[in-house]
Amino acid sequence: MGHFNKNTKTLPVQAGSLQTAVRLTFKERAVKDFKRNWTLYLMILPVIIYYLIFKFGPMFGLSIAFMDYKPARGFFGSRFVGLKHFKNFFSDYYFGRLLINTIRISLFDLMTFPAPVILALLINELKNKRYSKVVQTVTYIPHFISTVVICGMILKLTSSGGGITVILSQLFGIKHEAMLNSVNNFLPIYITSELWATVGWNSIIYLSALSGIDQELYDAARVDGAGRLKQVLYITLPCLLPTITIMLILKMGKIFNVGYEKIMLLYNPMIYEKADVINTFVYRKGLIDAQYSYSAAVGLFNCVVSFLLVTITNRLSKKASGNGLW
Repeated sequence: MGHFNKNTKTLPVQAGSLQTAVRLTFKERAVKDFKRNWTLYLMILPVIIYYLIFKFGPMFGLSIAFMDYKPARGFFGSRFVGLKHFKNFFSDYYFGRLLINTIRISLFDLMTFPAPVILALLINELKNKRYSKVVQTVTYIPHFISTVVICGMILKLTSSGGGITVILSQLFGIKHEAMLNSVNNFLPIYITSELWATVGWNSIIYLSALSGIDQELYDAARVDGAGRLKQVLYITLPCLLPTITIMLILKMGKIFNVGYEKIMLLYNPMIYEKADVINTFVYRKGLIDAQYSYSAAVGLFNCVVSFLLVTITNRLSKKASGNGLW
C-alpha cells in the first residue's frame, strides 16, 4: 500500500489550457475525419453551395421589407421605413379575404392528409405483388407530370366544351360553361386534382415505414387470434405513428404556403374572391406592380407564421406522443 506524501501539492488545472487542449483535439479529429472521408464531403459540397446561394443568400434581401426599396438606390441607399409595409398590409382591404382564402384552401388540403396513409395500407395488404406494383406505378405517374401540363389539362377538361363539363351536364344538367369561371367550383377542382397528383407519391414514405415493421409482431398477433383489422389497428398504425407525426408537422408548415403555382395557373379575376391567396397576392404586388418592399413584407409575414405553426405543432406533438422533429 503506497504512502501519501503530505508535502506534495496538487497543481490547479488551468481552465484556459484545458479548453485549448480540447479545442486542439477536436481540430485534430476534424482534420483526420476529413482526410479519411474527403470523398463524402466532396459529394455533399454541391448541396451546401446550393443552400448557401439560394436559401441563405436571399435572406439578406428580407431587409427591403423594412425600407422603401428603390432598385436604383440599392439596399444601402433606400430609405428605412420600419414596419410601414406590415401595417399597410394588415390594414389592406384584401387582407381579410387573403387570410380566409389561404386558411380555407389549406385546411381542405390538410383534410386529404390521411389519403396517402390509407393508400399505403391498402397496397401493403395486397397479396398479389405484381398487381401491387402496377397500382403503385399508376398512382406514382401523376407526380412526374409538370404542374403546367396538369393545369392545362384541367382548364381544357373543365372548359365549356370540355369532357368533364359535358359529362356533368348530361348527368346533372349543369350549364355548358367553363367551370373555373364560378367561384364555387374552384376549391373542389383544386383539391381533387391535388389529391390525384400527390397521393401516390406521398404514400412512398409510408410504404417504406411499413416495410420496416418487424414481421414477428404480426406472427404473434395471428397466434393470439388477431384478424387483419386488429393487426392494422394495434400494430401497423402504432408503428407508423412517428412517421405520420413528422409528416403532419411538415404539412402544417406549408399551410400558409399553399401551392400558389397551381392556383396562379388556374384562377382568373372572376374567382379572385375565393381563389386569391397570400402568395399569389405577393406575386402580383412584387413582380407585376413592382412594389418590392411591400411584397417582401407580406412574404416575410407568411414565413414567420409558417415557422410558428411548425414550432407549435412540434411542441404539441412532443407533449402528446413524444414524437417530433426536434
